[in-house]
Amino acid sequence: MYGFDTKVSGNFDDAVEKVTEALKEEGFGVLTEIDVKAVMKKKLDIDKKPYKILGACNPTLANQALTAEPDIGLLLPCNVVVREEDDGSITVAFMDPQAVLDLVQQPGIHELAGDVKTRLERVCDSISA
Repeated sequence: MYGFDTKVSGNFDDAVEKVTEALKEEGFGVLTEIDVKAVMKKKLDIDKKPYKILGACNPTLANQALTAEPDIGLLLPCNVVVREEDDGSITVAFMDPQAVLDLVQQPGIHELAGDVKTRLERVCDSISA
């Protein structure tokens, strides 16, 4: 599996704010925010449910990863998806950094990926409905 998720209470915008704040508590900032709904409307004139991809990064851990393997940037940042389901519920899904970073065969990366995953799991648990 390449990710894990949870349901959150509240509306879509509240969920984005909630996960962003929870990420900060674990040392992550949101570097990028892609509004997939807006992109699909603009580029394809398709109406979609709210869906955002947040590119989360913990600078200290990213620096450790980049020091161990400069090309690891191809696998960063850790993506977090906030989406509205057909029933109106909100799902927040997290990339499993261990599944991705274990592709890198460098000393210390497996342990680092485990640390990142543990932090993201704590974020997931803290925002669960």
